Amino acid sequence: MTAVVAAAAASPTRSPGRDRAVDLVRVFCVIGVVVLHAIMVGVTVTGSGPSFVNASDGTAWIVPVSWALQVMPLFFIVGGFAGATAFRRSRARGGAAARFVAGRVHRLLLPAAVTVGVAGALLGLLAAAGIPADLVALAGFRFAQPLWFLGVFLVCQALLPALLRCHERAPLRTLGVLALLAGAVDVVRLATGIDGIGFLNLAFVWLTLQQVGFFLADGRIDALSRRSRAGAAAAAVALLAVSFASGLHSPDLVANINPPTTALLLVGVVHVALFSLVRAPLERLAARPGPARLVDFATPRAMTVYLWHMPVLLALAGLSAAASMLAGMPLPEVNGAGWWVSRPLWLALALAATAAVAVPLSRIEARPAPAGTSSTTRVAVAVTTGTAGVALLLVVGTSPVTAVAAVTAFAVALRLARTPLPHPRPGSHSLAAPALA
Repeated sequence: MTAVVAAAAASPTRSPGRDRAVDLVRVFCVIGVVVLHAIMVGVTVTGSGPSFVNASDGTAWIVPVSWALQVMPLFFIVGGFAGATAFRRSRARGGAAARFVAGRVHRLLLPAAVTVGVAGALLGLLAAAGIPADLVALAGFRFAQPLWFLGVFLVCQALLPALLRCHERAPLRTLGVLALLAGAVDVVRLATGIDGIGFLNLAFVWLTLQQVGFFLADGRIDALSRRSRAGAAAAAVALLAVSFASGLHSPDLVANINPPTTALLLVGVVHVALFSLVRAPLERLAARPGPARLVDFATPRAMTVYLWHMPVLLALAGLSAAASMLAGMPLPEVNGAGWWVSRPLWLALALAATAAVAVPLSRIEARPAPAGTSSTTRVAVAVTTGTAGVALLLVVGTSPVTAVAAVTAFAVALRLARTPLPHPRPGSHSLAAPALA
């Protein structure tokens, strides 16, 4: 393994450019997230009313499903690839790191502000309509769960320019330090039994995987022999099997995300090695008309899909319960034969509804970023403020009150990330032009 990594570090840098295979994989990742969350939705109606449960709780089927659909390691690797490519282009044009991060703040937090604001308003309407408080609170909790990605990805992208410079100076050392820190957190968590310590890996695990994306962007992974890449994937699978058998990590890869564990680093090695091995056929597939249309549709809407898929799933679950009660027809028992027979239709409906919602709402994501500030301090405060807004929703839960607070935090972050408007000079009569620019 040391020889493999050393060979990757010594390989020449890959020239930056748009990579259709990477775009196609990113689309598969987004679809995988929607499918994973959709298959977990369980709805029942009893004499006391509707009940919404996580259908995967206590089941055996979530283990193989999580192996197929736990795409977050690959998501962050692809994010590192795309971020490194974009920042290098910006840097070549003379762009400042702070402005690059300011653009990321805009791209992530503007659509998030709209989504959270709408969700808060809808939760308020549900409460006003007399929906039981526990169901409203559950909907707010479920809505907030996927938002961890927003906060973590924002921090990773904010640190990307600095970590990319470290990578360019000392690629192996930087990757090794991050991986060792992630491992140390796991060791301390397991030794003390305090799961809360594991949340430090919200930084170290995902930053390590983003760093792997830099190697992919350099072309260093693709430059390895096929035997080396296949061997790395096989070794990572073997280590995962040992960790599962020994009880070090849960075989449910969804469980390994909360808090993140080093099992995800091994999954990331498998992902990046397999991607590299099949990259050429993926590029050919991505060039075909059907996949190309899918990529062209989903790529500019990826964040919109991620932010809105959970509200769509919650709405579909609520409509299913309402239709069942109105028609007097029972819903299939969760995890029963009838429930599994209905899953393909349910998943198709979830994907179609999410895509339909994403079409008009992606205009928000597509809005051009205003001129970003070149102040590192302003950008740092913006990222901290935006992350705090996400953390509030995750820790306290989403409600009309917390939604207002989070949207306010996002608005402050967006304002900080913009270039400040110039103050008029004493005696100046120019009023409208600076404000409208």
